[in-house]
Amino acid sequence: MIITVYRILFVINTLGQAGAETAPLSLLQTLAREKGEARYEISLYVLTGQGEMASRLPADVRLLNKKYREESVLTAKGRKYLKKTVLKAMFTRATVVKLFPYLVKNTCAMLGKKRLLPDKLLWRVLSDGGMVLPEEYDLVVSYLEGGAAYFVADHVKAAKKAAFIHVDYEKAGYTRALDKDCYLAFDKIFTVSDEVREAFLKAYPELPDKTEVFHNILNKEEIVRRAEEGEGFTDGFTGMRLLSVGRLTAQKAFEVSVDAMKRLKDAGKNVRWYVLGEGDQRKKLQEQIDALGLTEDFILYGAVNNPYPFMKQADIYVHASRFEGKSIAIQEAQILGKPMVVSDCSGNREQVCHGKDGLMCGLTPDSLAENIMLLLEDEALRGKLGAAAAKKNADAAEEIQKLLSMLKG
Repeated sequence: MIITVYRILFVINTLGQAGAETAPLSLLQTLAREKGEARYEISLYVLTGQGEMASRLPADVRLLNKKYREESVLTAKGRKYLKKTVLKAMFTRATVVKLFPYLVKNTCAMLGKKRLLPDKLLWRVLSDGGMVLPEEYDLVVSYLEGGAAYFVADHVKAAKKAAFIHVDYEKAGYTRALDKDCYLAFDKIFTVSDEVREAFLKAYPELPDKTEVFHNILNKEEIVRRAEEGEGFTDGFTGMRLLSVGRLTAQKAFEVSVDAMKRLKDAGKNVRWYVLGEGDQRKKLQEQIDALGLTEDFILYGAVNNPYPFMKQADIYVHASRFEGKSIAIQEAQILGKPMVVSDCSGNREQVCHGKDGLMCGLTPDSLAENIMLLLEDEALRGKLGAAAAKKNADAAEEIQKLLSMLKG
């Protein structure tokens, strides 16, 4: 049998604990296991050169970064390292000089909308000041929006190029001017849900034939196995545990969850709410928690390397955000059979069917608290929703062929 060797490159912004960054690990693991008349030489380039998940890469995946730090961009040390990376990129090949008109134009556009997003501007700096990759690939995949997409579109040689979109394009702050129409350079754009596809095509209406839904691939067996590892909760709390997983950012709307918790406590519920994640809203949220007298009740636990024991031990999973693409955390909680309450927003609507495998609420403290109380007070309902949730999620083999078919086209 003749074996065809394909060279595939994945590019991602950072390799941290966030859902959109852990998803490619499962994709890479699935791809590395593919057998048949083809063999895949897989490489990975991380634009920021950092992230705490590199140790979980499959052994066959080659990390191209000459220097790499296993440090989260959300920690103080990680942010310091990221600043150095950005500064270096600015002065590599006179990047900041060449990009000056672009930076001024898009900064003014953001200020005009009263929505300054400096991270979106810095992705272009990191892209244009990144590594020079002289090799040519059969397929290159941008696994995140922003820097990864810019780098693949402008700086990588490949027979075929694919991009993944995980967010509502406009709500996340992207524009065609910011992207420099980079998605026109791709042969295929994969979106993680139908709603994400619709939002993307509002910005790029000429690309419907190139745009296809590609559901997140998760390794169910590994999630179940890792849920048995580690201690999980160690505080000895004997009441009902609520759990949320996500970055402490404005998108995740944790201030609404804090207010909902106040209502639960005022109603006399013996509950404790834990949040796994870090972000720039931590100080503001902690001040809100303390002001409402919830210091022992709403716990900002921080980021953890293995969230699955916590998920398994939680009684209810809560995901009340302003918008999503397709939440990895929701999928993980479903795999572990958790009853859940999610906000009625883009992304979540495609993952949870109200009353069948979860409850959907408005993004208000009253609505969120009301739906959580329904689950707290009804053990049978928790069991029914959790059992239905465990039966969900896409077939990995079917999804992976959408990507591999590009090599045959």
